[in-house]
Amino acid sequence: MGMTPLAARIEGVGFWTGGLPSWPDAQHFARDGVSPEAAPARPSPQLLPPNERRRAPPSVAVALQVALEACQASGRDPATLPSVFASTHGELGLTDYSCSTLATDPRSLSPIRFHNSVHNAASGYWTIGTGAMAPSTALSAMGATFAEALLEGLVQLASGEDAVLVVAYDVQSVGPLGEQARSDGLLGAALVLARDERENAPVLQAVLADGMPDAADGPLARHAAGNAMAPMLPLFDALVRGAPADLALDAGPGRVLRVRLLAGADGMESIDA
Repeated sequence: MGMTPLAARIEGVGFWTGGLPSWPDAQHFARDGVSPEAAPARPSPQLLPPNERRRAPPSVAVALQVALEACQASGRDPATLPSVFASTHGELGLTDYSCSTLATDPRSLSPIRFHNSVHNAASGYWTIGTGAMAPSTALSAMGATFAEALLEGLVQLASGEDAVLVVAYDVQSVGPLGEQARSDGLLGAALVLARDERENAPVLQAVLADGMPDAADGPLARHAAGNAMAPMLPLFDALVRGAPADLALDAGPGRVLRVRLLAGADGMESIDA
């Protein structure tokens, strides 16, 4: 990396996809090829009251599930963390519903469904559920969405935040929109990025550069390859391996976010500088 990279320690990780309902389950699968028995069909985020938990759309459910897991793993109070919520397409099922209803019977459009279809719905549920008053960002950048969300979190750290929660997720596409915005299954992951020293926490360094993204060929990348958020999976496969790694994540046409993962004792100078 020629330029001085942005850097952070990874204090907590959350993960959910079909058949792998937690980060420990994902690690076990990636290392040994073993999936948990009777994995739930969808997340059930304990942050929400039971009625809201059942009614929450898949994007909100998976985002809150992984965000809470990452915060619990980090030991940080979710209410104190600024957050970045990123989704390539948002809640495609409800977007398809809204478009078809507006075209056929607009007066029957459900206000609740419309409310849950907006791109920052997950961010809103999170800040309400945790009581967080810190800033929350919702963003989308097509195939570059995860890289841009990670970059946003790192910039916030470099601007003085002590820790930032980054959450990325996408859902199954349906209807005519699904023909143009393809996405299979349900996938979400979250990272708590921090400046503070924590023993054994891996260090992440990143810098924008020209180039092409790496091929995604790890076990997690293969498991959820059809989801629109799959471009983030090489990072999580590398976290499972636990060894130093260099990655190139899609950051837009002709651009990549070059990411270096280091052991906890390495790479600290760039954070503390």
